[in-house]
Amino acid sequence: MAKFTLQTHEPNQILLYNQEQAIYAQIRVLEPSIINVKISDKEKIEFPTWTITPGDTELPFEGVSRDSLKPFSSPEYTFSESDETITITTTDLKLDIQKEGFYATWFQKNAAGSFEQVMTDRRTQSYQHQISPNQPMCHYLERDIEDMYFGLGEKSGVADRHGKRFRMNNIDAMGYNAETTDPLYKHIPFYITYKPSIHQSIGIFYDDYQNSVLDFGKELDNYHGYYRYYETNSDFLDYYVVAGPQIKDVTKRFSWLTGRPAKMPAWAISYSGSTMQYTDLPDSQERLNDFLEQCNHHDINVRSFHLSSGYTSIDGKRYVFNWNYDKFPDPKAFGKHFVDEGVEIVANIKPSLMLNHPLLDEVLAFDGFIKDEHGEPLLIQFWDDEGYYLDFTNPDTINWWKKQVKTKLLDNHINCTWNDNNEFEVWDEKAQVHGFGNGGSFQKYRAIMPLLMVKASREVQLAYNEEEHPYIISRSGCAGISKYVQTWTGDNRTSWNTLKFNNKMALGLSLSGVYNFGHDIGGFSGPKPDPELFLRWVQCGVFYPRFSIHSWNDDGSVNEAWMYEEVLEEVKEAMHLHERLNPYIQRLVENAHDHYEPIIRPTFYEFEEDNKTYKDTDDFMLGDKLLVCPIVEEGQTQRQIYLPKNPEGWVDYYTGEVYEGGSTITLDVSFANIPFFVKKGTSLPMYNNALTEIEVQSF
Repeated sequence: MAKFTLQTHEPNQILLYNQEQAIYAQIRVLEPSIINVKISDKEKIEFPTWTITPGDTELPFEGVSRDSLKPFSSPEYTFSESDETITITTTDLKLDIQKEGFYATWFQKNAAGSFEQVMTDRRTQSYQHQISPNQPMCHYLERDIEDMYFGLGEKSGVADRHGKRFRMNNIDAMGYNAETTDPLYKHIPFYITYKPSIHQSIGIFYDDYQNSVLDFGKELDNYHGYYRYYETNSDFLDYYVVAGPQIKDVTKRFSWLTGRPAKMPAWAISYSGSTMQYTDLPDSQERLNDFLEQCNHHDINVRSFHLSSGYTSIDGKRYVFNWNYDKFPDPKAFGKHFVDEGVEIVANIKPSLMLNHPLLDEVLAFDGFIKDEHGEPLLIQFWDDEGYYLDFTNPDTINWWKKQVKTKLLDNHINCTWNDNNEFEVWDEKAQVHGFGNGGSFQKYRAIMPLLMVKASREVQLAYNEEEHPYIISRSGCAGISKYVQTWTGDNRTSWNTLKFNNKMALGLSLSGVYNFGHDIGGFSGPKPDPELFLRWVQCGVFYPRFSIHSWNDDGSVNEAWMYEEVLEEVKEAMHLHERLNPYIQRLVENAHDHYEPIIRPTFYEFEEDNKTYKDTDDFMLGDKLLVCPIVEEGQTQRQIYLPKNPEGWVDYYTGEVYEGGSTITLDVSFANIPFFVKKGTSLPMYNNALTEIEVQSF
């Protein structure tokens, strides 16, 4: 195996070179807790980053140099070299590099102040250059069978990823199984390794936007022992190691690394109406006006409505930015009516133009679409027809998009955008983009296309309304998407299993820097929920910062708060609780922005020393004060609950009964509510029962 030799050692940047194989390895010491490793056949990776934007770093559309040190503190560290190894030590991390072949071993300080090994490359072939030039770019690490792996953003299954394999590739997975389907809508190749034996956690993020795979022990090979790996179609490897030692340390640092989470207007926390059916009907505007009347009739506080894409229809197909005047004779009057009622319209927009789109020639004129290998607009399948994807690496496309948002939406009192169907499913490996004048393969940009799309939407909304906190939502995205948008877990399927596993999916997002989100309450696709499932979904959903009942039921029915008379009072009571909790949730949104902490949290995030919190559970924390214990099984009349260890104990919100931390209790449950508990001795800012003023409620 060829040896890497030291080429340069500049402040905070160390360059090694393997002359025999012409491979470079660059190590950058960015923070005491963050070290970056790049491996490539080029001394400098020219392709920019869009995800490494620490804190308030400004992100230009064309990206940021992967060599930029400007946002980082570039701390002091010690460097030592022998014939066999290089050692880099900060106050938080120590990295040992075996120069023969390049093998990295990572150490982290424990509570006693000593460094302990927390992660190491597999000792038998860790990287492409150690395997074969025909092997995809990869990173193999040793795997301890006791390790737990958390993160990866929006992924199905339980929170611990050990023993699973996942693919990173944004696709439209409508009707997915929340327990098993993969991939889904978002591309976040970041995870946290938790080592129970030493209570240490460490994170690793691969800054890469191409189709990739992460394996956590699904695969076993006799020659290599226990291992895990990352494999990508990219021609370079660029990864960031983020120190703990606690899971919350890693989570907050990764959130900072990929950009400060956006604040949202306070109304965005309140109930948002939505359904595909209303805008698919010929009397759409009347149905929407009736929705407002029904909310008023049932005394339901609604502050926004997600306007599905049927408002753009021509012969049943979707044509972004095209108002169907048969359904909406006066879009401006329609928008003003809702705004005057205190309800913001969030309009669905899509990044593809159908073949006979009224604006198609405009975009063709400035060459604004993703192209095939011959430079012609690339025709792709989109919805139930064909069309062209807009190329958001073309400044002319960005400007055109902003103009359409302004003239078709903002000028009509439609102040918010719902950036949908933006997975950019282009399967042609030779597809080409403008690349901000540099050209290049679409696949290199695939995962950041939705980021560029929502950045364009956000900029025009911000400029138009001069609001401090515009509202933008996006279905797809990559790491760092939270610096622009709220999101949701896509087009889920109606079932008890979805209710159960959407809550677990939330934990992966929350540990991966994506904090402001929710699920389609009641289920988006498939059969309409029965009364019990609908009620339990609402009762769980009220604890999320995005609370929207959204549906496209097989039978054409609509999930509405008043759909079942037999549970209407319980549904209304849950929705009223959500409004009362609004000040607390808003405080958590602000805390996410200010301190990079998640809103929805796994119990082990707050109680890392309590080993029982790592067991698979349906419970989760809302902030640091509320323990939510949803009902996710049909016909359940009792609920067993483990209350994490804390010295003060827990207060049942409804009964006021106090329970000891570290205890397991069994509660009788009814349709009236789901169990949730408040840390004893804490206070919650909540609206009073009339929703007129904020009170501080002590427990």
